[in-house]
Amino acid sequence: MYHMVSEHRTKARFNKLRVRPRAFAEQIKWLKEEGFRFVFASELADHGNLADRTVCLTFDDGYADNLAAADPVLEACGAKATLYLPEDRTGGWSSKKKAHHADDELALEPKLTDEQVRTMLANGRWELGAHSATHANLPTLDQAEAFVEITGARKNFAAIFGATPMTFAYPFGLYSSRDAGLVYEAGYVAAMTTEPGIQSPDNWNLLELSRIKVSGKDSLFSFKLRINGGKRGLQK
Repeated sequence: MYHMVSEHRTKARFNKLRVRPRAFAEQIKWLKEEGFRFVFASELADHGNLADRTVCLTFDDGYADNLAAADPVLEACGAKATLYLPEDRTGGWSSKKKAHHADDELALEPKLTDEQVRTMLANGRWELGAHSATHANLPTLDQAEAFVEITGARKNFAAIFGATPMTFAYPFGLYSSRDAGLVYEAGYVAAMTTEPGIQSPDNWNLLELSRIKVSGKDSLFSFKLRINGGKRGLQK
């Protein structure tokens, strides 16, 4: 799971969400050299056809550097990724909905425009996923409000981008069993959490898939440990 591919900012709180461009290139190159097969998130639903060394790259929130810095690396390595995009990417949607996001650091990061998203989808290296209408904190909403958030992007993206998202990522990683049920009702085939780990198709729940969180503080060695064990470092 990635967010931004950019240089760190001095004294910034969220540099862990900023993977430096050079580090990102090293990570994707290593995956390619190790023989990993890159798949879109929607392909996980057909788990019977997944190779043993399969990796699904995901990018949350729709930061502009996903096109400027990540896409050229994907092209060079023959890789592809799923973009989890909130429909509304203006204002302080993140900073106002979770306590530890109380400042505007993330809100001020440039976000992808609709035209940039169309460019990404057209090149075949990106698949569109939904990340709610407004990057909502789903458990704080009533059922009707949550359903609007979950279904809104799926319906509207079809009109905006000509692509219907088949998978969903829970904003902030916050969700309940009710929300997972609403995701299923909305027609998504899979949904991503922020729970760390590697899962086997034999025992996963497609509506609660775990992901490996790639930190901007990871060395290439730490990244390799995450890929091989699902966690950073040697602890279990």
